[in-house]
Amino acid sequence: MTAGGPTPRPAGPLERRVRLSTPLDLRLTLGPMVHGAGFARTATVGRDEAWRASRTADGPATTRFLLRDDEVLVHAWGPGAAIELERAPQVLGEDDDRGGFAPAHPLLRELDRRMPGLRITRSGAVLEALVPVIMEQKVIGAEARAGYSRLLRAVSNPAPGPGPGSLLLPPAPERLAAMPYWAFHPFALERRRAETVMRVAQRARWLEAGAGMELAVARARLQAIPGIGPWTAAEVAIVALGDADAVSVGDYHVPNLVSWALAGEPRGDDARMLELLEPYRGHRGRVVRLLEAAGMSAPRRGPRLALRHLERA
Repeated sequence: MTAGGPTPRPAGPLERRVRLSTPLDLRLTLGPMVHGAGFARTATVGRDEAWRASRTADGPATTRFLLRDDEVLVHAWGPGAAIELERAPQVLGEDDDRGGFAPAHPLLRELDRRMPGLRITRSGAVLEALVPVIMEQKVIGAEARAGYSRLLRAVSNPAPGPGPGSLLLPPAPERLAAMPYWAFHPFALERRRAETVMRVAQRARWLEAGAGMELAVARARLQAIPGIGPWTAAEVAIVALGDADAVSVGDYHVPNLVSWALAGEPRGDDARMLELLEPYRGHRGRVVRLLEAAGMSAPRRGPRLALRHLERA
C-alpha cells in the first residue's frame, strides 16, 4: 500500500492469451451477445475483433478479443477486468462440448462443414442476456433492438477503457428495479414486460448465481420469475449458460425454419419442430444456430408484423 491509501489500479488493461482447441468464428460465436443498435450497444463483433461491455461482481468491465490464427489475445479494462479475463475461454466457447453431434441430415452436415467456427458461448452473465430477451417477447426484432438502444442511452453509462464510442454498459439492475413501469414506455415496453424487467432486476443476484449451477437448476430459476417462460429461458440459456440444447419453443419463426430446412415443409408448429430436432437432442440449439447462421428462412406467408409505438401506452 502507498502512504496515501491502497495501491492504484494499473492504467493499462489486463491481458491474457487463449489458445484455441478448434476453429473459432468470432461473428458466429459472439454475435448473439450483441444487444442494441446504432450508437448504443453492449457489444460489437467483427471478423477478427470483438468488444464487449459487461457488469461483474467486482464492477463494470470492457473486454476486447483479437483473433490471431489459433489464439485469441484478450484485453480487459475496469474493476471487473480480472473476472472477465478468467471467463474469456468460456465466452469464446472453449468449453462447448460437441460430443455426439454427428448430423445425418445432408444440409446440416454441409452447414457444419462450412461453419466449423460456430461455437456456443457461455457468458455467465444472466441479466445481461435476460433484459434484451424480455424486450423481444412477442415483438419484432427491430422494435426490440431500437427500444433497448434507447434504454441504454437513457439509463446506462459508457464502458470503461478505450472501446468504441457506441459501447455502453448493460443497465445496472438497481436502476431498472427502481423505475416505475410507465418509465419504460419510451423503450417500447408495455406494463407487462416492464414489470418483468423490474422483477428480474430485483432478483439479479439470485439469477446470476444460477450461472454456476446445473443447467436444469439455472433454467428453473429463470422460469420461477413471473413473465419468464420457456422461450425466454431458452434464449438466455444458449448465450449465458452455454446450453447447446436450448430450443426456443413458442418462437414466431423458428418452427417454420426447422420444418422447411429439415423436412421441406413451409410451415410447422412447436410439436413438429421438436420432432424433427429430436435426433439431435443435446445439440438442438446448435442445429437452430446453424440454420440461422446460414441465413435460411421459410417461405413467407401474409404481412410482416408492424412496428408499434408504446410511448403513450
